[in-house]
Amino acid sequence: MSPVEASFIMFAGMMVLILTGIPLVFALGGASVALGYFLVGPQMLSIAYSSAFGVLGEFVLLAVPLFIFMGAMLQVSGVADALYAAIYTWSGGLRGGLAIGTVGISTLMAAMTGISGAACVSMGLIALPSMLKRGYDKHIAMGSIMAGAALGELIPPSVIFILWGLFADVSIGKLFAGGLFPGLVLSGIFMLYIGIRAYLQPELCPSIPRSERLTGKEKIASLRNLILPIVLMLVVLVAIFSGAATPTEAAAVGAFGSIFCSWFARTLSWKVVKDAARNSVLISGMAGWIIIGAYSFTAVYSATGGPGVVQNFVSSSGLDRWVIFALMQLSFFILGCLLDPSAIIMITVPIYLPLVKMLGFDPVWYGVVFCVNMEMAYLTPPFGFNLFYMKGVVPPGITMADIYRSVPPFVVLQAIGLIITIVFPQLALWLPNKLFR
Repeated sequence: MSPVEASFIMFAGMMVLILTGIPLVFALGGASVALGYFLVGPQMLSIAYSSAFGVLGEFVLLAVPLFIFMGAMLQVSGVADALYAAIYTWSGGLRGGLAIGTVGISTLMAAMTGISGAACVSMGLIALPSMLKRGYDKHIAMGSIMAGAALGELIPPSVIFILWGLFADVSIGKLFAGGLFPGLVLSGIFMLYIGIRAYLQPELCPSIPRSERLTGKEKIASLRNLILPIVLMLVVLVAIFSGAATPTEAAAVGAFGSIFCSWFARTLSWKVVKDAARNSVLISGMAGWIIIGAYSFTAVYSATGGPGVVQNFVSSSGLDRWVIFALMQLSFFILGCLLDPSAIIMITVPIYLPLVKMLGFDPVWYGVVFCVNMEMAYLTPPFGFNLFYMKGVVPPGITMADIYRSVPPFVVLQAIGLIITIVFPQLALWLPNKLFR
């Protein structure tokens, strides 16, 4: 069987299994085992097994459960509540201030957790009732929470960067540095949009009544809630960017630091630690099994000569490299509506990364652009994770249709951020080039 036929059968088989509704790990693993046996032979099973379990021994993968634990610990211990309370006292007097503050606190949480779910659930439970109580439009309130939470997949220490760097064999430290400025730009775009919308339609985002505003002294006192989490964030990022620690070592420091933050806030208990550990095990276990399935699939795909098929097709097509790049981004957007970003990484990296290098694009910049694109995947139906996180915490009167209607403006803003990152590549490359020479 030719590599073209083998590639078609593998991907068609995988998509059929996904559409049946079975878990992704079984779709990837099942397709690789069954098709590897029939296309290559029994020896392929040993190759797939060795490839899948070999990657689990990678030291950098330890950073994933550690960063997840750090985020879970900050969430369940109530540190996130204290962060929002501090931002609330400072921004509530502005039109749209609560929504702008929600994006701001989500940006901080992104830099402390590396995942989207922690900020989405926390802000959904804390900020959403506060905004609805004060007359905010429910669509702006929910959209600001979900869009701000999605920054956790771009602003370091993003777990998505760890997985992409592992699969693409690209420096995770460079990816972390590359994602910082695009993440801050996206955060600023969200805040600017909310501010303009609140100015033009003040009834959608009213400021809180003067009777509820705190004095200047009380506002300054509230800042103590920000000190330790921000110090923790800076210690983790500076350790990685300075080269003093690997991402895994910095993640261990962050995990211990989150326990200390909880102790300092007087919320540390055995139940808090147990709940945070349980959440970490569930999320990390899911990611681990997807990695096993994806590496098995990639091993079989490579053995059949699949990567060469794509490269030969592109080389002979005569298309401009930017047209090919745009088609890649479109495919990411479509896949993002259907699959988890970690699965998209594992499916597309073996196909696209050789093309990226062949076409002369910087792999670090390309990885950052990929993660900016995946921001949209967390908001686009039907699979967007943050849509389901939000559904789990909204009041009974808010429907799934309401949640869907809240995301289009923010998806457009994310697309603008994607275009900015593509047009101005130094936004993603300047800091990595300065820090890692």
